[in-house]
Amino acid sequence: MEEQAKEALYREALRMHARGKPGKIEIRATKPLTTQRDLTLAYSPGVAAPCLEIYENPEKVYDYTARGNMVAVISNGTAVLGLGSIGPLAGKPVMEGKCVLFKRFADVDAINVEVFTEDVDEFVESVRLFGETFGGINLEDIKAPECFMIEERLRELLDVPVFHDDQHGTAIITAAGLINAIEITGRSLADTRIVINGAGAASIACADLIKAMGGNGQNMMMCDSKGVIYRGRKEGMNQWKSAQAVDTDARTLSDAMKGADVFIGLSVKDAVTQDMVASMADQPIIFAMANPDPEISPEDVKAVRDDAIIATGRSDYPNQVNNVLGFPYIFRGALDVRATTINDEMKIAAAHALAALAREDVPDEVDEAYAGDHLQFGPEYIIPTPFDPRLIVNVPKAVAQAAMDSGVAGHPIIDMDAYTAQLSARLDPMVAQLQSVIEKVRARPRRVVFTEGEEEKSIRAAHAFLSAGYGTPVLVGREERVIETMKALGFEKFDGIEIQNARLSSRNSEYAEFLYKRLQRKGALMRDCQRMVNQDRNIFAACMVAMGDADAMMTGLTRNYHAALEDISSVIDPAPNARVMGLSMIFNEDRSIFVADTAIHESPNAEELADIAQQAATEVRRFGHDPRVALISFANFGHPSLPRSEIVREAVEILDQRNANFEYDGEMAVDVALNKDLLDLYPFCRLSDTANVLIMPGLHTAQISTKLIASLGGSTVLGPLLKGLSKPVQIVPMDATVSDMLTLAALTAHDAVD
Repeated sequence: MEEQAKEALYREALRMHARGKPGKIEIRATKPLTTQRDLTLAYSPGVAAPCLEIYENPEKVYDYTARGNMVAVISNGTAVLGLGSIGPLAGKPVMEGKCVLFKRFADVDAINVEVFTEDVDEFVESVRLFGETFGGINLEDIKAPECFMIEERLRELLDVPVFHDDQHGTAIITAAGLINAIEITGRSLADTRIVINGAGAASIACADLIKAMGGNGQNMMMCDSKGVIYRGRKEGMNQWKSAQAVDTDARTLSDAMKGADVFIGLSVKDAVTQDMVASMADQPIIFAMANPDPEISPEDVKAVRDDAIIATGRSDYPNQVNNVLGFPYIFRGALDVRATTINDEMKIAAAHALAALAREDVPDEVDEAYAGDHLQFGPEYIIPTPFDPRLIVNVPKAVAQAAMDSGVAGHPIIDMDAYTAQLSARLDPMVAQLQSVIEKVRARPRRVVFTEGEEEKSIRAAHAFLSAGYGTPVLVGREERVIETMKALGFEKFDGIEIQNARLSSRNSEYAEFLYKRLQRKGALMRDCQRMVNQDRNIFAACMVAMGDADAMMTGLTRNYHAALEDISSVIDPAPNARVMGLSMIFNEDRSIFVADTAIHESPNAEELADIAQQAATEVRRFGHDPRVALISFANFGHPSLPRSEIVREAVEILDQRNANFEYDGEMAVDVALNKDLLDLYPFCRLSDTANVLIMPGLHTAQISTKLIASLGGSTVLGPLLKGLSKPVQIVPMDATVSDMLTLAALTAHDAVD
């Protein structure tokens, strides 16, 4: 099953990278270029103005170009992400991925540059010639010892931060966890005995940073494949290993670990035995960070030492040492003060900021991502989670402050409070919130029925659902046909995916009885209900959910939305005091917007609009937002006064009568709702800022607007999400991608968790 999962992931990854525009990044204009005037200002002759300003004062480059938010991710592909020396072209997808992480987590624009040489001098000279066009340089996946030489020389030659993440990123996150583990066990860093297994770039960087933080080098032993690195050793040595050598009689990793307080592993699977762990000091601290499999599993550690604090590089265990906690935010802070380097002071500040964050009370949204289990500082929580929304503020602030204090900031921040607000506004919390939803589902997996189980997309989505740890997918279809399609896709039938044939199910008679009780006074005979259960997959799946045999269902690939909804509604009722509606989410670079109703009500009356507004506000709060609801029309607050706009106005009055507990107003045009300058023309408007929830006056406008946005590109549209039924159901568009289906399946599973 593990091999199958890897193969399936491999295929899905290839599809994802090839879909649409190949790769994962693109360049987009930040200024409008739609008119001749725009072109005149942005290019010739207007572009001469910023050019001359920069010529007179080079610091103006930060005012008039993107340099201040631009990082180059540079590699020669000699040590790529567990794949080894595969070359610059083969390593390019990894570098693009790094760029995506920079943007996603810290709003840093990054571009990957592959250098086609393994010669240190050629590499350094190449980067020297273009390096200062960027605000920072992130070196990536360069083998040791060349990475040490390249970084050292580029730091001397360039006046922008140069950072080798494989070294320092790992070291910073490790140091953060170590700070907290030492505090929990009552140790002092200076007296702590540390063993590091592995003598590559990351290991040496960890050792150097720990020493810079106050660790005693004489209490630290490093091992490589040939054993302990001791003074006088000749075999397999270089100048960087020699700097870590200590006077000791220990010669093997086993020798080194006897009585050790801390083990830091950046080596290979199964390098550590249970006997080695048993020989360590009381309350041992074990960071087994080999990927994908640690030097020793947490289970094996716990079997011999129940007093151990354990961290790994994996997300399926507590205390994940993940570089994404570091490099985006470190560069964010460095760029914002125009730092000329990333020095030890900044690295240490980042480590302490991460450590301090783990000691603070964890926000509810992070707790919810872990099934409501309250994360609390202690042995199982010494490192923040990657999706903690506080990272974007806490770490860059600490790094920026350290840069200013150590004298390497070219543009010191005067108002730190304003800087804090700026950082908070950089990232829309919606993306993080969606991830939080997904993690919550992982913690409490659910049974989700994929109604069109014979379809290729359904099978692929079900497999992805299982592999992601969201729960048990149930495919409705003929077993032989499902298995045949699985084999064609390269899957074999394996544990974890269920197949249900509606015609052969042992639950048919009970489902038919259930359906007959609902429909007998609506013209249906018992044999009609039996036929529907046997032949209609939507009916069968809805019965599964209604009778508790599954938690949620997915459909829509082979039948239009309203036909599918009609089938489902014959089995599942609306939730009490709820109105069935569709809620769509629009994500773009600047913000995220919720739109309702995008699925059900063709021409809602005033009461229906008020209901939709209240239900949408409730859903938006579930995603962690304070709703600001605009009831949309072509009119603005009574002008022009026409019948349809009057209905919208009546809906606002109904909300007033209900004392709705969220911000709302209308009727207003969509440009007024979303444009602060236009909104300010109406000072009486009750919205404190631009709207994040749009209540559309009818289905035509709702669907036209959301589908237009999705078709034009530049924004991502998710939905419509079906809301208001008593059981979780999602109807996907017929053209939904596997990724769309997986996201909606996770969201409907989340509805079942709640």
